[in-house]
Amino acid sequence: MAMKPRKTASAIAAVALSCVLLSGSAFAFSDIEGDPGSKQILDLRDRGIVQGVGNNAFKPQAPVNGATALTLIVKGLGLNIDNKRFFKEPKASDYFSIVKDNAPYAMTFIIAKENGLDIPKDIDPAKKITREQFAHWLFQAISTKGDYAYTEQYMLRGDEDKVTPAFSGSIQKLLIAGIAQLDKKQNFRPQDTITRSEAAILLDNAIQFVEKTPTVETETPPASVLSDVKLTSGAYSSDITKVTLTATAPHPGYGFEVASIEFQGGNAIVNYRALPPDPDKMYAQVLTEVTAVAYIPASYKPVLGTDEWNSSVSSPPSEGGASGSTGFPIYE
Repeated sequence: MAMKPRKTASAIAAVALSCVLLSGSAFAFSDIEGDPGSKQILDLRDRGIVQGVGNNAFKPQAPVNGATALTLIVKGLGLNIDNKRFFKEPKASDYFSIVKDNAPYAMTFIIAKENGLDIPKDIDPAKKITREQFAHWLFQAISTKGDYAYTEQYMLRGDEDKVTPAFSGSIQKLLIAGIAQLDKKQNFRPQDTITRSEAAILLDNAIQFVEKTPTVETETPPASVLSDVKLTSGAYSSDITKVTLTATAPHPGYGFEVASIEFQGGNAIVNYRALPPDPDKMYAQVLTEVTAVAYIPASYKPVLGTDEWNSSVSSPPSEGGASGSTGFPIYE
């Protein structure tokens, strides 16, 4: 009597593994073969950003509505409000007149709005979205990831006159970056409803751009040369208060002045700045106390403001450690 071969655990595991490896196509969408966006659709699927609509279908030529568009952009570019603090739980109705608070996409709309996407208050989430609107939102979402350098060129479009002016700059940047492409007739078709395939192409290209393109480093403003800035005040007259600012400068060449006074409520916020030294003179490197004076109405409380070191400054002081004054014209 012939013995039936026994399946070992390793054999079973091998069969299971082969099933997993061979079933990759089973998880692919059945209706995207030959679609221009098939590669991008599959990449977004692998990233967990898109999924089918049932029966293993993606429906690449189906139109995209506002809810789907913003969900794709928010999820695809990882927008969030993790670093924002709210006095109360944010609700969609705080921002929009039609988006329901209990809608599954309500938080998506809140996140998009809080990240600066230009979404109308009366947006209808079910309304189909044009190609130019999707492009505009997508570019705004990209901009939340940092500053990117775009070449100074103008991409001519055959249907430029059909583009909404407010969206033109966003479309230009996407074209320059290679995220968006014109068709064979050099048209963008801005007023056409965007399809699921077209949205997938733009979004996947945007993700690739953000991942591979370094952001432009912004210059760090120079630190203030002043230290130990203090404010004191005293009555100059029954109607006027004399405000004195003192600070420590690196050497006697620096001057000091009141840059501006902001009257807010009952406070007079006194801002200040250093005056640069004369570049043609040499100064002993000795810490020097500098002084500036201002006069304000006695009805206001003087408050030390901020250093306006980066704002336009007056000429170098004629004398080292010179003081400046501002406020009411006082004749002593």
